[in-house]
Formats: sequence, C-alpha cells, structure tokens
Amino acid sequence: MKRREFLKTAGFAVAGAAVGGLLDLDKAFAQAPVIGSTKIVKTAPGEGSHAKVYFTKKIDAQHLIKLYEMINESIYGKVAIKLHTGEKHGPNILPRDMVKALQQRIPNSTIVETNTLYQGDRYTTEGHLEALKVNGWTFCPVDIMDAEGTVNLPVRGGKHFKEVSMGKNIVNYDSMLVLTHFKGHAMGGFGGSMKNIAIGCADGRIGKAQVHGVEPDKLPDDWNAWPSKERLMENMAESAKATIDFFGKHIVFINVLRRMSVDCDCAGTSAAEPTIPDIGILASTDILAIDQASVDLVYAQTSNHDLVERMESRHGLHQLTAMRELKMGNDKYELIEVD
Repeated sequence: MKRREFLKTAGFAVAGAAVGGLLDLDKAFAQAPVIGSTKIVKTAPGEGSHAKVYFTKKIDAQHLIKLYEMINESIYGKVAIKLHTGEKHGPNILPRDMVKALQQRIPNSTIVETNTLYQGDRYTTEGHLEALKVNGWTFCPVDIMDAEGTVNLPVRGGKHFKEVSMGKNIVNYDSMLVLTHFKGHAMGGFGGSMKNIAIGCADGRIGKAQVHGVEPDKLPDDWNAWPSKERLMENMAESAKATIDFFGKHIVFINVLRRMSVDCDCAGTSAAEPTIPDIGILASTDILAIDQASVDLVYAQTSNHDLVERMESRHGLHQLTAMRELKMGNDKYELIEVD
C-alpha cells in the first residue's frame, strides 16, 4: 500500500521502529527517573528487547553526520528534516553551519516547519519566511508545510484523537529526520523529538489548537486556562504518533543537548540563559528511547536543577509514559558511546 493510500484508513498496520517499553515508568517516576537501563552490553534471556541510542559528547558537524549515518539505513527518496528554526535572533537554536553540513549530506532533503498558534514572528507564512532569513536558514529549501493548507493524519489507538490536522505538505515526503534541539518548554516541561513533531508538524491554526486542547478561534488569554500537564502530554504523544505511523520505519531521530534553556526556542530572545552544561548528541530510530535517554542524561548532571524543576513542575515526564502506553517505542535502551 502506498503512503497516499494510508491517509484513507486509520486501520493500516504500520511496521514501527520499536516495540513497547518494558520499565514501569509510573513507579520509577514516582520518585525520580532512573538510569538503570543504559549501557546494556547484551540482552540476557528473559530481559526483553531494548533500543539502541548512539551518543557522543562532541557537538560538531563531524559527529552529527557520523551519528546520522549510523541510523539512516531506512531513509530514502524525498527527505523532510523537521527542525525548530526558532523565533528571530533566538540565542539557543542549533548552529546553522552544523545543520548545513548535515543537510548537504542528505540528498533531496528539505527543512520543514509549520506556522505557529501564538502570534509571534512565525504566525503567518510571510512573517515566518522573514524569520527564516533573519536566523540564517537560507542555505537550502525550507517548506512551511501548512502554507497552502492542511491534511488529517489518523491516530491509531489514540484515546483523545482519531486524527490530527497537519501541514498539507507532509504527505509529499518519503522519509523524515527529526533533528531536535533538546531543551525545556514552558508548557511541555521539555522539548525532545516527540514535541518537535507533535507540535511542529501540526498546522498553525487547527492542529496546534487540537494538541493544546483549545478552540482555534477562542484561545484563552490566560495561559493557566489552557489544558496542561498529563492531558497535554497525552495529546502531544498522539499527534506525534500520527506522524510516526505515516512514515513507518522511514523516520529517525537526533537530539542535540546543547544550550538547554528552560525555555523553548519559541521564546526567542526572552529565553532564559541555560544553567546546565552541554551534554552531547544522541541518535536513534526509536523516539521513546532517545527522549528517555536525553532525560536520563539531564538527570545524571549535577547542575540540572532549573531544567529538572521545569520538567517536573509541568509533569513533562508524562510524555514518556504516554509514548510507552501508545507503544511508540522502547524505554529500555543501550547507550552506545561514539568517539
């Protein structure tokens, strides 16, 4: 069945990149996340499966490319690079030269984005195009996927959504690289690979309102009135699952753990200065494993108070639980360090 036909039915069985998680995250997170599943050398009989997450402490173009080439076996055809390009002059967005070096190694690739729900630099397509220029995203095509409309992608097994509205142009791509600046987030607690596609592929008017649990034309002025905590994390997971199911095995993930402010890149110049040291780059074909590993690495740092407080106060760790319950990946992983 071709991917276009997938849009006609929510019952299509997609071969995912991983199986369901094996840890009891609810119990683990009742106190604090644990890092007991990293650096598994070999799975013993009865221990179940685990995902592979590649990791390097070196944050540069050479190692970004090296990690991508370890996970890109299923990437083919027209490739979407889902990137958060940020508000104008954002101090923490990924370095353009590093992204450029990777993009130029991926044939037929395009950076993809969608417009925002809030009225900022990227609220309209025209404003978004200007922000892209200001921030230096001019070295390759950038597709604002909802500039000319939307498409509904089905959510298989969702308890809140049967479908989510996405930027129409998402269906024009054969594969996707989710290239994420891992950081905090005002409502989500943290923004990893899941948040990048959950909100970042949803179109700016309908889809993002769905994910945030608000009416498109009746946005509450007070952010405290917006649905949050567990419900927001579950909405995000279901939106992300729609994108993952669409691409099947042809989607891979990279998280860059540098300049990790408690604020998202959507905060622009008002983002808080990072207080946690840079950690490195992670890459995986498993979305739950890479976000779980990223969270574990943050918790392993001694100077992590601000970011951990942001995650826990927003109930952001429920992102991981929600992905596990939707069988989006494996929370048991092998962390493979790469020089």
